[in-house]
Amino acid sequence: MTITDIRVRKIYSSGKMRGIVSVTFDDEFVVHDIKVIEGQNGFFIAMPSRKTPEGEFKDICHPIKSEMRKMMQDAVLEAYDKAVEAQKEEEEAKEREDVSHELEVDYEDE
Repeated sequence: MTITDIRVRKIYSSGKMRGIVSVTFDDEFVVHDIKVIEGQNGFFIAMPSRKTPEGEFKDICHPIKSEMRKMMQDAVLEAYDKAVEAQKEEEEAKEREDVSHELEVDYEDE
């Protein structure tokens, strides 16, 4: 099973949950709502889950083998990092554009 697409759906600049991602496998199966979490030891992924009547959260789906989890986590975090960098570059470009518009001055000849 190979990851054929990763889409970073949302990026959050604060809080423990830093993003929401969808991962497609073999162009045939997609898992939505994988969370990118910032923990004490760095970033990790959390699989989609639901709350039980007892108040516990149980994964709806998850990798069985640790190798698969590592492959998913590495791929998702790489895509997340690229998306965050692209967002920063976009924001910086917009700021530069805003500043350049502020500096434009029209002089009229009298």
